[in-house]
Amino acid sequence: MIVLVRKHIEITGIVQGVGFRPAIHRLAKRCGVTGWIRNTSRGVCLEIQGSKEQTETFLHELPESFPPMAKVEHTSVCDVEIVPDEKLFEIRHSEKEFENNVLISPDIGICEDCRRELMDPEDRRFAYPFINCTNCGPRFTIVKDIPYDRARTSMARFSMCPVCEAEYEDIENRRYHAQPDCCKDCGPHVSFRDGEGHLLSDSDPEAIELAAGLLASGGILAVKGLGGFHLAVRADRASGIAELRRRKEREEKPFALMCRDLETAREIAEITEEEARLMQSPAKPITLVRKRKELTAGITDNPYVGIMLPYTPLHVLLLEAGPRILVMTSANLSDCPIIKDNEEAFEKLSGIADGFLMHDRDIVTRCDDSLVRIFDGRPYLLRRSRGYAPSPIFLDEPLPMLLACGAEQKASFALSKGSFAFYSQHIGDLKNWETYAHYEDQVSHFERLFSVRPEAVICDRHPDYLSSEFAAQTAKKEGIPCLQVQHHHAHMASCMADNRLSGEVIGLIWDGTGYGTDGTIWGGETLTGGYADFTRTGHMRPIPLPGGDACMKEIGRTAFSLILEAGADPERYLEEYREQPRTKAFRQMIRQGKNCPLSSGVGRLFDGVYAILTGKTQVSYEGQGAVLLETLAETAVETGDDSRKTYILDTYTEESSAEASSAKDSSAEASSAGASSAEAGSAEDCEVWDWRPLVREILAEVEAGVDAAQIAAAFCRTLVQAGVRQCRMAREKTGFHRVVLSGGVFQNMFLLSRLVPALYREGFQVYTHVRAAANDEGIALGQLMIGNARLKA
Repeated sequence: MIVLVRKHIEITGIVQGVGFRPAIHRLAKRCGVTGWIRNTSRGVCLEIQGSKEQTETFLHELPESFPPMAKVEHTSVCDVEIVPDEKLFEIRHSEKEFENNVLISPDIGICEDCRRELMDPEDRRFAYPFINCTNCGPRFTIVKDIPYDRARTSMARFSMCPVCEAEYEDIENRRYHAQPDCCKDCGPHVSFRDGEGHLLSDSDPEAIELAAGLLASGGILAVKGLGGFHLAVRADRASGIAELRRRKEREEKPFALMCRDLETAREIAEITEEEARLMQSPAKPITLVRKRKELTAGITDNPYVGIMLPYTPLHVLLLEAGPRILVMTSANLSDCPIIKDNEEAFEKLSGIADGFLMHDRDIVTRCDDSLVRIFDGRPYLLRRSRGYAPSPIFLDEPLPMLLACGAEQKASFALSKGSFAFYSQHIGDLKNWETYAHYEDQVSHFERLFSVRPEAVICDRHPDYLSSEFAAQTAKKEGIPCLQVQHHHAHMASCMADNRLSGEVIGLIWDGTGYGTDGTIWGGETLTGGYADFTRTGHMRPIPLPGGDACMKEIGRTAFSLILEAGADPERYLEEYREQPRTKAFRQMIRQGKNCPLSSGVGRLFDGVYAILTGKTQVSYEGQGAVLLETLAETAVETGDDSRKTYILDTYTEESSAEASSAKDSSAEASSAGASSAEAGSAEDCEVWDWRPLVREILAEVEAGVDAAQIAAAFCRTLVQAGVRQCRMAREKTGFHRVVLSGGVFQNMFLLSRLVPALYREGFQVYTHVRAAANDEGIALGQLMIGNARLKA
């Protein structure tokens, strides 16, 4: 007689909308157990019943049965009573209150099973550009509304043929309930048009061949992907790349590449096993890797290159038919969102693209490619978008329904609902109407998809951010509180939530710009505290920025200020400003403090030092000076010229102002304008690290003819010492030993890879970002956590 056992299993995490229940159903059938599975508010729960051997086999094989996009946080198992006469394992409906809690999966790169079928002449989907299954294909970018079914996606106009419908209904088939399921008889198709929009072919194979031929000849192709159009050109022709830059007006910002396969990618880049796994993961992001050799002029101006593998069947077929490596960049006009519609592509890319490879499946939601690198053996997000959004970030404590509006640059937003933080895809910089309209549209879309009606809105306290203006308008319209959060506090809270930390920590927050509680621009901050409040215990000496925002592109202005403040003559070191009328104006701005805001941003220090070392006073994209200075520093190490020296690190104590001494939030309620904020002050003995001695040493070495790469390396090592010293001082004041690192400066691997072990050696526990970006794109997560803490207070 067989003795039955029954197990109750609860699995938390991202396990809804990813084919989880059918996968478990197939496992149960294979193991011969009975029972059931259903969705819950935190994941799924199930019960299995069978012999001891059957249930043990099920539990042993369970982790290997999770579908690719599932993110399991925790699994618990306990014994329960036997259910007599149970015959089947069934998928049950969700509990009533959780019916609207189904998650929407991100778009998933083509899986190996579909790729194999795509290349198999005997398969009925051979060379079909829209092959997909439960484990891959479009999801987020085709969804219009909930509940998620075909009728509410852009696949609604394509009626399934009988063969596809039979697959869709068969729980044993990997296309079971795959909403985009289709074939050449019932699905979308591609077409090829010339640069003026004239149709040349609407046959899948011929259209792809024409597009591949255009690329082979050096032409620029607009190709429609999952979340928008790309502009592509072969990567081995400098003339084609230069023409793409000229037409797109993208001067120097690096281009990403798409390689036919991993072996091809390894021909041009040094790819570790961790990087290879990331590139081949279901998300298939652009992965930042080190170049193996010098690439064609115009691709990148630093030692790293972003590479992605083909993530749609259309990309696979295009790279099989044409060049093996393509420059692949988002198709958009300057500062505008990525183009997603066919007619929009004809209108806006006329004169840029020589041909169009497009299809008739509408893109509902724009979604750029994600950008990720490996740090400390795990993914480190630089841009969280395709393949990741809108998968929620799992929280340890349930939050009310809140909307966090993010920042101005690298804008994103987040919604909370229970234990989930639904993070938007990359939106872009809110500088123009098109990007702002996209931002507004996506907030409404997310609220609809995830059934969220915010009870409060949280935003940055910068008075001129469009995201903050949107928050105030939303709060007023809905009659809900609008809480303002200091920029760097949000960075600190974001890294805390990313690592599931509670309590209080030291936050080393380094970026370029953030509105401080004292009305100045912060960016080189040491904060202590938690979600509810914080204290500024240290910072970098503020740099005067002549002309304010003009310094972002004309970094020579910042260099001018650094040199003048260090007691030297800027015209002696900056040839471009010698005997120029405006140099007198710069001096007056700095000395009189007129049109010359103060900034403690470490990003600005990088800009100024780079300009001093190279004489380059203009950059073409935000952060270029910091990127190229990092490149210089790495050059010193690679060539063996790194002396490992550091410069003088001087500090002084700054007394706090009486009016900004408390970091406690006085009110969680909205004012009549719908805003409230916590004012944070400096500790009474706030430690300020002074860059002036450092600049004087750098100037002396420039005059002595020391190689710029050596100076850059010494500068970065000095910043490591500054970070360690700031954390030591904070620990002496508070006793805290946990340090979180956040802010865009910590995308610098030369700095981060040295700072983290240096802090460990000092006895600190160090936390970097894991699920959200360290730059401004990640602060919406911190805003949610701070907003929740204040509402509870």
